Amino acid sequence: MNHPFTIETEYEAESGRWIAEVREVGAMQYGETERQAILNAVTLALRVLADKIANGEATEDELALVLAA
Repeated sequence: MNHPFTIETEYEAESGRWIAEVREVGAMQYGETERQAILNAVTLALRVLADKIANGEATEDELALVLAA
């Protein structure tokens, strides 16, 4: 997967799920697999960024992330 985001993942043994966080946006999501958690977190991050752009609230760094995606 090629994307401009910094993503951290962790397996939660208690729940048996993966969690992924897109650091630049603070978007965290779960998935049954590491890949699914990453996809869910990136999807949420893009939604957050799209909302910020639509409302004129995106920073230059956030705009750069979207343009690099």
